[in-house]
Amino acid sequence: MEYRQLGNTGISASVLGFGTWPIGGTQHVGDYGAVSTDDALAAIRRALDLGVTLFDAAPAYGNGHAERILGEALGSRRDEAVVVTKCAVHWDYDAETWVTTSNHDDIVRSAEDSLRRIGTDRLDVLLIHVPDPNGSPEGSMAAFAELVASGKVRAVGVSNFTVEQLDEYRQHGQIQVQQVGYNMVDRRAESVMFPRCAELGIGLMTYGALCHGLFSGTWDEDLVLPDDDWRSKGDVFGLPLFAGDNLRHNVRVATRLADFAATIGLTLPQLAIAWVVRNSHVATALAGMCTPGEVEENVRAVTSPLGTDDLAAVDEILADAVGTQGAAHYVVNEHPADG
Repeated sequence: MEYRQLGNTGISASVLGFGTWPIGGTQHVGDYGAVSTDDALAAIRRALDLGVTLFDAAPAYGNGHAERILGEALGSRRDEAVVVTKCAVHWDYDAETWVTTSNHDDIVRSAEDSLRRIGTDRLDVLLIHVPDPNGSPEGSMAAFAELVASGKVRAVGVSNFTVEQLDEYRQHGQIQVQQVGYNMVDRRAESVMFPRCAELGIGLMTYGALCHGLFSGTWDEDLVLPDDDWRSKGDVFGLPLFAGDNLRHNVRVATRLADFAATIGLTLPQLAIAWVVRNSHVATALAGMCTPGEVEENVRAVTSPLGTDDLAAVDEILADAVGTQGAAHYVVNEHPADG
């Protein structure tokens, strides 16, 4: 396993991070679907065995279920892990919609709830899950400062923020980590966000390496996503990758990528992860994992560097993908950010 510094936090983390959104299960609209608790527990423990140290969760993943599973799995091995979780997003069961709120009291309350669910006395990184259009940057950063001063949080940051939002919040405190979507078909962060974070010493975590299932190697052209799966809406954080006929077309493109990956001794998921971690701006690339087998496969990707010819071949195949041109920034409508 390779380890990189998470910006200026002083935290060293595995370049492959364990994303826990899928193990949140089916608690409300926006999750991935049912996942075996036993498999999830075994996957987290296997990841620790193989050197994965960073685990990314959120209260929004299964209404806290992912955090509870993570805490149970870590148990006495908590000190081996870098625990990342989020705040500011929750599901309103009465209104059946996502609610985003990042005021001072809500952030503090959310952090306390996460500490209790995970069963730990500290969070290594706490992120604002998505930008709050009605939030107060001053109030949010004051809450962060209090949590850090109390020792309950080591480092703070944001997720899915634009560069402009980063700069606005930085006027009221230190932003140490940013989490953004990034994969072979979603490269929007490369042009501005990556260099800006490097300039500021902000650690970059990326999510969606497998493009939310497209590069899992398990999809075929007949795939029909269930209605309670957020991906069934077609929109993938502002890109219509799965909308209408785009899904079937992009699955065919992914199949071609899988065929190419096989020629260099990789599976499609391994190719997708190797592609992300080859970028030195990325401190940790998150991948959702639900079983020990998925963990073992993904860990092997970290030791599989891609050459110039490999990258060129990937680009040639992906030139046929559709729906890759979309919103300039990350769009969160009915679901929280991936992890």
